[in-house]
Amino acid sequence: MEYPSGYWGKILRVNLTERKIITEPLPGQEVLRMWIGGRGLGVRYFLEEVNPKIDPLGNENKIIILTGPLTATSYPTSGRCVSLTKSPLTETIHDSNFGGQFGAQLKQSGFDGLIIEGVSEEPVYLWIHDGEAEIRKAGELWGRDTRETTEMIRKELGDKKISVLAIGPAGENKVRYASVMVDYSRAAGRGGHGAVFGAKKLKAIAVKGNLRVPIREKERFYDIIKNHMSIIRENYLVPLMLNEFGTAMGVNFINESGFFPVMNFKHGYHELADNLSGETIAATILTKKYACAFCPIQCARYTKIDDPEYAGQGSGPEYETLGMLGANLGIFNLKAVAKANYMANELGLDTIELGATIGLFMDLYGQGKIKKSDLKEIGEIEPRFGNEEALFKLIEAITYRKGIGNLLAEGTYRVAEKYNVLDIAPTVRKQAWAAYDPRGAYGQALSYATSNRGGCHLRGYVIKREVFGIYEVVDRLDIEGKGKMVVYAQNLKATVDSLIVCEFLTFVYELPQLADALSALTGWDISPEEFLKIGERIYNAERLFNIKSFGDGREWDSIPRKFLEQPIERGPLKGVTIKGFEKMLEDYYKERGWIDGRPTIQKLKELSLEKYQ
Repeated sequence: MEYPSGYWGKILRVNLTERKIITEPLPGQEVLRMWIGGRGLGVRYFLEEVNPKIDPLGNENKIIILTGPLTATSYPTSGRCVSLTKSPLTETIHDSNFGGQFGAQLKQSGFDGLIIEGVSEEPVYLWIHDGEAEIRKAGELWGRDTRETTEMIRKELGDKKISVLAIGPAGENKVRYASVMVDYSRAAGRGGHGAVFGAKKLKAIAVKGNLRVPIREKERFYDIIKNHMSIIRENYLVPLMLNEFGTAMGVNFINESGFFPVMNFKHGYHELADNLSGETIAATILTKKYACAFCPIQCARYTKIDDPEYAGQGSGPEYETLGMLGANLGIFNLKAVAKANYMANELGLDTIELGATIGLFMDLYGQGKIKKSDLKEIGEIEPRFGNEEALFKLIEAITYRKGIGNLLAEGTYRVAEKYNVLDIAPTVRKQAWAAYDPRGAYGQALSYATSNRGGCHLRGYVIKREVFGIYEVVDRLDIEGKGKMVVYAQNLKATVDSLIVCEFLTFVYELPQLADALSALTGWDISPEEFLKIGERIYNAERLFNIKSFGDGREWDSIPRKFLEQPIERGPLKGVTIKGFEKMLEDYYKERGWIDGRPTIQKLKELSLEKYQ
């Protein structure tokens, strides 16, 4: 079978139960054009192979890790990869998109991805290199953090340049929001993919590749790259702000805009927020900047702290971490937040869900709903806002499910459910959202509410339009047009995650450039309209899986009552709540062709999805 440029046409299927690895062909061109790769092709595999009713931590769940056609082709930001599974946190179909070197190395090893199924009897890791793969024992790695695991695998295999995707103790202990870390610095962070690795006794995946991705019309494709690179260099936000200050550039901007999360989303502004900003990081703890594979933006930070009380080093902290483990907990000491970030990365925890869970817990303690007697197994702590020592102890307790940490390891939603406070928990579909209070940007509120994978700023990052004013200037506190805007953003992102390129590239250009790049590589002549239609197919397919999993629909397309009724208490948006949410939701359903959060038969036929209904 002949495949378009950008595809090897090969995928590894790894059965951990039988300790068996086979190479099988990708679906043909017709299927690839409908689903592309990455997130899209992964959803299609799940619909074809996985019963949506399965236990996410059971034997029948799968981990599917896929590249896209653009991966490792030298196209800007094309070093990314996507992990898909049924999430133990949300019970949704869940993809987690990550950077670093792993995606490029996987593609350059001669494979488009891998499907992992079954459960090993003992800890193992996978070693993939130059067209070959093997399962190796990982008994000595079990219990190690992600940094130790990565370095031990590199030493065992005799190559410091190997890229390693690994879980820490949090994944081994099946914390529902355990992450998978890439070279202990970048993360497949959201949704508990690390817990699924842990349930399968899969400690890590190591990969090394030197092969060139097949490109037929090189002159045409490289002309596209040259043109698009010139657009990137001329953009002020991406090469300047993101390169200079990383994602933490957003701290002061969002704080001054009045919707930075402070103390479990009580306030939207704090006068000490600059302590956590990208500017402060650059002036104090930054040691170097670096980039993911094939990325000209170089937004990643490496930081180090020598102070014995906070000593550590590593990647970040990123904007979301600074918001959720910093301001959201009432902590404005950069060194303390950085230490918590280093701990989370090495233990293997999603910093967004971690910060939301601890923020809710501190709020409940302050209200008297958590008693000191509930904390006896983890020592004498006062888990109040601003208490750094409590943060560090809670991270350890969560990782090892010790005492109250066993409950907190279940995530924000389940903690709120236990204490009957779901109305104040910043979650959608059992996943906490990120460091943007939805009361400060109505389109982002709608995007949170309708996110298939649970509360997420990246299902449709309309902040770039509502707040940064990229492409168009809109009123962020107006409901008009938000349904159409969110549908566009969600559809676009679904295809972007299938190519795969970075979200930050879409801060510079969207369509037609991305469609042109895909067309030049594959020869398919993808129009902007078809590009968006592919994303629409993916988004509807995810919703179909969720409906079969837990009955997804209007009940889940919601924002907790606190954010609809209780105003922000301080800052530029003092007194603001989300108004007109139901009107926005109806507009969204109309734009999608859905009724009460579910695709109609007509819509499924239009997208060639009727076989999956």
